[in-house]
Amino acid sequence: MGVRKKVFMRMRYLVAAITLTLVLSGCSSKKDFVSDYRSSQLYASANRRLQEGNYTDAIKELELLDNHYPFSPYTQQVQLDLIYAYYKSANFPRAHIFINRFLQLNPMHPNADYVFYMRGLTNMTRNDSASQIIFGGDLADRSPENVYVGFRDFTQLMRSYPNSQYLMDANKRLVYIKNRLAKHELAIVQYYNKRGAYVAVANRVERMLHDFPDTRATRQALPYLERAYHYLQLNNEAEKVMKIIALNPLPR
Repeated sequence: MGVRKKVFMRMRYLVAAITLTLVLSGCSSKKDFVSDYRSSQLYASANRRLQEGNYTDAIKELELLDNHYPFSPYTQQVQLDLIYAYYKSANFPRAHIFINRFLQLNPMHPNADYVFYMRGLTNMTRNDSASQIIFGGDLADRSPENVYVGFRDFTQLMRSYPNSQYLMDANKRLVYIKNRLAKHELAIVQYYNKRGAYVAVANRVERMLHDFPDTRATRQALPYLERAYHYLQLNNEAEKVMKIIALNPLPR
């Protein structure tokens, strides 16, 4: 084979390779365009359903976007919308999953304060026991564990994001939760007092003084603490509590 023929063959191979690359590149660009177009349409539909309050159908479309278009321009917004949609549909465990995932993947996201805020809301009402504490009912046998977690979430929000737009509402919820938790503790103190469990009474009221010193329920618990100290023959401590009661009368 002559030199000119060899050069000609190499040129043919080179042209074919370049042509194939361009074709594949074009297919890829077209595929990306179609993918972005479909994800855009799907997100528009999901957003419309969110605005209408149709959270069930919005979740279906948002989940579809999250699963099949993980690299779309809407990825992070889809996750934020899922947090909101699951919260509004009272599916608190799923909301909690997406909250934790978002914070792990995007700790410095501009909307991280919103996610902390939503975590506080979610933990306030995460299960039936928490709901009973927030909305009333028989508190003596209810566990406030998730409400305590919500309290910590709102506290962290206020400390980490002092300029957050959610700060005012978070502060109101902190005050509300603190009073509800104090009432819960008071119900338990009264329960133990009726059964003469004075060590338990003293432990509970001391905890209230540490956690909720400025609540009405804690002031209401002080006479139970004084009585418990007397029964436990801790007379000096009982006298101190009596003086505290005298200096801090309950407002009428």
